[in-house]
Amino acid sequence: MRFRQSILLFIALAACAALTVARVATAAPPGPLKLPDFASLANKATQTVDITLDSALLGLATGFLDSNKPEDAAAKEVIRGLKGIYVRSYTFDKDFAYPASDVDMVRKQLTAPGWQKLVVVRDNHQHSNVDIYICIDQGRASGLAIIASEPRAFTIVNIVGAIDLQKLHSLEGKFGIPQMQLDDPKK
Repeated sequence: MRFRQSILLFIALAACAALTVARVATAAPPGPLKLPDFASLANKATQTVDITLDSALLGLATGFLDSNKPEDAAAKEVIRGLKGIYVRSYTFDKDFAYPASDVDMVRKQLTAPGWQKLVVVRDNHQHSNVDIYICIDQGRASGLAIIASEPRAFTIVNIVGAIDLQKLHSLEGKFGIPQMQLDDPKK
């Protein structure tokens, strides 16, 4: 699990850097991805995270953030342009207890015009995959999707709306987005 969190943070940082070189695509801003009904998987999973925050709920949720705390103020600023945050994460006690076709169906949606593959990480030894896609609309990031899968877990994060990738890390640990810390290589 720590490997996945570390790799997601690394990828998020790479995504920020890659945004500066992303080409402009003309497409309608994306809505939330159509996620399969994972209800049957919830019964098999040892841990489940299912978060659906549309713009109304995001507005309500920001009321719980303290503007006097710098990290909460930064999170409020990022949320201001968002239309939704959707997280689905499942952990199992057996390898490949989930249908890979469900995860692949989500990946297929990200081949639509406007979506660009930003980062792909494959670890064949650990059978883990991480894909990050971004939707660019009129030169601005208007959607982000992260799909991370490994034998006993998968996570899908879909953020919809105007995204400042340089500030996106301020949402770590809030609204179901995992806190992702890299081990300090200097230690």
